[in-house]
Amino acid sequence: MQKAEFWIENLNLSPHPEGGFYRETYRCNKSYPFTDNPYFMGPRSYATAISYLLKGAECSRLHRIHSDELWFFHAGHPLTVHIFPETGKTASFILGHSPEEGQVLQAWVPAGAWFGACLGDATAPDHYALVSCVVAPGFDFSDFVFADRETLLKTFPQHTSIIERLT
Repeated sequence: MQKAEFWIENLNLSPHPEGGFYRETYRCNKSYPFTDNPYFMGPRSYATAISYLLKGAECSRLHRIHSDELWFFHAGHPLTVHIFPETGKTASFILGHSPEEGQVLQAWVPAGAWFGACLGDATAPDHYALVSCVVAPGFDFSDFVFADRETLLKTFPQHTSIIERLT
């Protein structure tokens, strides 16, 4: 198995503001105008994609966007994505290569939900997960908002340890 540094170097990944490393790999050259939309202030590409890598104790901090986000597992160790919707029950999925252990190769996060990710064993510094994420309508940093820890703790007190780890 390759090490995280191999993928970071060979895929030309850079630090991501939410944690981990990424590189945009696709941005559709066509876009939706969104001239009269409460969520998108201006045009958005039909879709965008990134390569994304987390290693060791790194986490994807809880955040949300106004689009659905599909996650695809490629290499490394299982990655858990935690989802905190505005209404309804919390959820999670584990990306990985072992369906017999409940892992999936792909899953999605609904638009507007708070979400973040971490490796199952944060004590193993050589562990990593390499995934791709596809966002439709396409990602724009102006749609990206980090979660407020205190607000989420009040809303989801039964998930204190996860929220504290991912904020």
